[in-house]
Amino acid sequence: MPQSSLKESTLKDPWIAFHKPRPQARLRLFCLPFAGGGAISYREWSAEMPEEIEVMPVQLPGRERRLREQPFTRMDLLIDALSVAMAPYLDKPFAIFGHSMGAAIGYEWARRLERDHGPTPVKILVSARRAPHLSNTDKHYLLPDDEFCDHLREMNGTPVEVLANPELMQLLLPLLRGDFELNDTHEPQLQPLLACPVTVYGGLEDVEVSRSDLSAWQDVTTGKYKLRMFAGDHFFLHDGRASLIGAVAEDLLG
Repeated sequence: MPQSSLKESTLKDPWIAFHKPRPQARLRLFCLPFAGGGAISYREWSAEMPEEIEVMPVQLPGRERRLREQPFTRMDLLIDALSVAMAPYLDKPFAIFGHSMGAAIGYEWARRLERDHGPTPVKILVSARRAPHLSNTDKHYLLPDDEFCDHLREMNGTPVEVLANPELMQLLLPLLRGDFELNDTHEPQLQPLLACPVTVYGGLEDVEVSRSDLSAWQDVTTGKYKLRMFAGDHFFLHDGRASLIGAVAEDLLG
């Protein structure tokens, strides 16, 4: 796809936000959000990445400029839509990064791409997420509002100012519950194993996802596996952004 066409396409495409085209980039990096998050989490990544990497922040329905759309609550339907939406951008080497819920989405998207024998990622990078085959009995999306908000507060991913604003929380709760339903109802399959390499990132103080949860990702691929740990809790994505971006760039270009 010519670069001018790519720029016009992403400007019009609701699935891509904060995109800055890089004609000479060696690969594209699709970035998928955590539950309740959006493409804005990756808004600064392009400026901090080497020129060889073109950052493609993915904007899912139900958030930010797509706030009026219904969020997906079933993984298979999301992957169906995502696969169609991203197909025009897979005309050069690419990788997939996802944090927490985004890691699960990235894993399932990579599986779909390999299953369909089309373009496949050179690597997937999963962050703050237990390996997909580990049991998940959480049903947080069914909690009453006050308990649900308490859980969000414990995870430290939603700003205190947002949690303290009843009107804003009423606006955001459908998205948050939808994302948690997507997480909590997802029943991933391990077979067939991925062929692409998997790099895993985790927070040393993350009480949600342990090091052993992260290490189990080595069981999902026949490709290479690597684990990196960072200072911080479940959302080291924010507080440790510079270190994380540096590691991602090194892992993609090294």
